[in-house]
Amino acid sequence: MTEARATREGYAEALLEMGAEYPNVVVLDSDLSKSTGSHKFSKKYPDRFFNCGVAEQSMIGAAAGLATCGKIAYTGSFAVFATGRAFEQIRNTVAYCSLEVKICPSHAGITVGPDGGSHQSIEDIALMRALPNMKVIVPSDFVEAKAAVKAARTIQGPVYIRMGRPKIPIIHDPGYEFELGKAHVLRKGGDVTILAIGIMVHEALAAAESLAAAGIEAEVINVSTVKPLDEATILASVAKTGRAVTAEEHSIIGGLGGAIAELLAEKAPTPLRRIGIEDLFGLSGEADDLKKHFKLTAEDIHDRSVELVNL
Repeated sequence: MTEARATREGYAEALLEMGAEYPNVVVLDSDLSKSTGSHKFSKKYPDRFFNCGVAEQSMIGAAAGLATCGKIAYTGSFAVFATGRAFEQIRNTVAYCSLEVKICPSHAGITVGPDGGSHQSIEDIALMRALPNMKVIVPSDFVEAKAAVKAARTIQGPVYIRMGRPKIPIIHDPGYEFELGKAHVLRKGGDVTILAIGIMVHEALAAAESLAAAGIEAEVINVSTVKPLDEATILASVAKTGRAVTAEEHSIIGGLGGAIAELLAEKAPTPLRRIGIEDLFGLSGEADDLKKHFKLTAEDIHDRSVELVNL
């Protein structure tokens, strides 16, 4: 867990590998291909790459059109624009018609850093979760991002894969295979269940180490598929621990915390604490400083877990 690479790098590498093997894979971007990494695909397969300019609505419409012609269309942008600016097109064309469009933006969450609150997408998971036919994936590292992007090609209908800007530790082995709807127990424990996504999976594992030093054994689960949820794995864990903490770089409203709260309320009422952005917009600042400001660190997960165990 010492090497660090951005999840957006996994997107770029997956596109190149699929481009060589699958001629029906096409890639679209909104003038941000150097940020998303798709410029590498454009150089190698220029006839299958489309720069749509600063126009996410048009990009999604073009991707939908290509999908109706037998193509599998991958789109890139910043998450705040990919979901917010083009929501109507995603809803009424891509999701409504269940087209083969894979929406894979980068720069999600507050770790966009100095770009500020206008560019920090903290509501994109909520938007995509609410759409029928849409699958929602939040990879925890470079390896999982690459595997998820490649797996999306074989997943029927639209897929949303949320990726980020900063380099983060690699958790998975190189041979890891992504499976839609499968949550993975990364560390077993019997005192509290920590459910995390994206950059917060590494923070959750670090928190589990400090909790163990304090005599609390945390079970850490990577819930990389937010929709559909792996209900069986989650419910089995909370049945054992009796407590749950969610951790995400997203609003606690409508994201992972919301999804877990809905599940537990209906099927297994359990004490729950949600770590995420608490109904606020982001701020300009360095990524690490913002994580501390919004209480998205291993220390915060540790403290909320201790709070639950001591109830």
